[in-house]
Amino acid sequence: MHSYLAEFLGTTLLVLLGDGVVANVLLSKTKGHNGGLIVITAGWAFAVTIALYCFGRFSGGHFNPAITIGLTAIGQFNPLDAFFYVVAQMLGGIVGATLVWLAYLPHWAVTPDPATKLGVFCNSPAIAEPYANLMTEVIGTAVLMIGALAIPPTLLASEGWSAGFGPFLIGILVWSIGVSLGGPTGYAINPARDLGPRLAHAMLPIAGKGGSDWSYAWIPVVGPIIGGVLGAILWKIVY
Repeated sequence: MHSYLAEFLGTTLLVLLGDGVVANVLLSKTKGHNGGLIVITAGWAFAVTIALYCFGRFSGGHFNPAITIGLTAIGQFNPLDAFFYVVAQMLGGIVGATLVWLAYLPHWAVTPDPATKLGVFCNSPAIAEPYANLMTEVIGTAVLMIGALAIPPTLLASEGWSAGFGPFLIGILVWSIGVSLGGPTGYAINPARDLGPRLAHAMLPIAGKGGSDWSYAWIPVVGPIIGGVLGAILWKIVY
């Protein structure tokens, strides 16, 4: 499988399962309605793990422009490949979010609050303080980058489900970030996870939707990119 296709499919699966758990918790009349933050953070952790086991061995399992750009910044990834990885990741984010919309199709109309529907697709801050929100995303993504680089490459799955604890450990890392640092902004820590679904929200005929909150949209993009680069540089200095 070509690495670009793997990044597209991996990000699609990541967003399908990740935004899917958010839909299950937030949308009205679902079986998981009001499941809470722990359910959401666990669902996202499992989504990362499963996406890595399925497609990580074909591309390195970035599924996140912040990871791709961070690795490129420290000379561990080719810039041309990085461009196509980011394109594939963004497209995967759009397709994954579209599949969530389809999977929960009857529930959009019975969910009255447009902000709740937007929250299925992308992040919004608990307290709107742009620079504080940006700092949260920078810190969370730096932790993700350092943790992902610190996990020994020998633990990464090379033969799919039957080998490797790397994806499992990355899932635990994402879960830890979610429960510890996710409160202020919802921990995007991935531009493709936020901007891709936000674009899908803007384009899809979602029943009763409101605006896509473009005034906030730069934070889950810029913050993770800064955090990814800083985390990669710090890892290179320390390790």
